[in-house]
Amino acid sequence: MDLPERTVTCPSCWEEILLVIDPSAGGQSYIEDCSVCCRPLQVSYQVHDGELAGLLVESAD
Repeated sequence: MDLPERTVTCPSCWEEILLVIDPSAGGQSYIEDCSVCCRPLQVSYQVHDGELAGLLVESAD
């Protein structure tokens, strides 16, 4: 199964980064480091009927 990818903007360095989302796990919230500036990001997403319904990326500093 190919997992959907989403391009988001890092709130710390303003660079675009790629996130891989797993909708089969339901909604999640986790910390992930930016692949450009390495600062921590709070990633939260919701899933509705197996589809991504919302995605929020905030600085975790």
